[in-house]
Amino acid sequence: MNSNSDYHFLFKVLLIGNSGVGKSCMLMRYSENQFTNNFYNTIGVDFKTKTVAIGEHNVKLQIWDTAGQDRFRTITCSYYRGAQGIIIVYDITDRESFENVKTWIAEIDKYASESVNRMLVGNKADITERREVSYEEGLELSRQFQIPFYETSAKSSINIEAAFTHITKNILNREIHNTKAVVRKTSNMRLQTRQQQQQQQEKKKQEDLCC
Repeated sequence: MNSNSDYHFLFKVLLIGNSGVGKSCMLMRYSENQFTNNFYNTIGVDFKTKTVAIGEHNVKLQIWDTAGQDRFRTITCSYYRGAQGIIIVYDITDRESFENVKTWIAEIDKYASESVNRMLVGNKADITERREVSYEEGLELSRQFQIPFYETSAKSSINIEAAFTHITKNILNREIHNTKAVVRKTSNMRLQTRQQQQQQQEKKKQEDLCC
């Protein structure tokens, strides 16, 4: 880590899902703790950053808000590459957005890293009177894909912080585990090299004595 840096890790997190499910509102609530009903559809891709403390580590998040419209799909697919985390968002008042979750997960399988951390989020949980997707349905789908699940409300700030913190911790744990694995592998390789060098030196000494 650069000693002048204010963070230890930099993670790229994507928000994906149908247009109108509230991805931009979620991002605004999390990054700036603000909410507005006057959001327009995201054109292509937008992103914000936020640095958070997870234990002893400072983590800088680049959170990318992708457009859900089909005409931008070819633009946003390139942003899957290099992402450490992806949050699939649906609207609990819009069953079609929930039914399209499997399509979005297929996009992840196609374009993202196999090890990318995933999360399912049902947004607009404050609008209970218009609910079309039950909590149990969301939970069952998350279990099917073996990924964490939250219901959130950007308007009421329900579970927004919790969801982003959860996926950040999961990414961090994976990155630290992978780093330790690389260090162990490198150490083992160095040890094997030293042992081989010692064996060669011993062999040479024996050959010199024989001669």
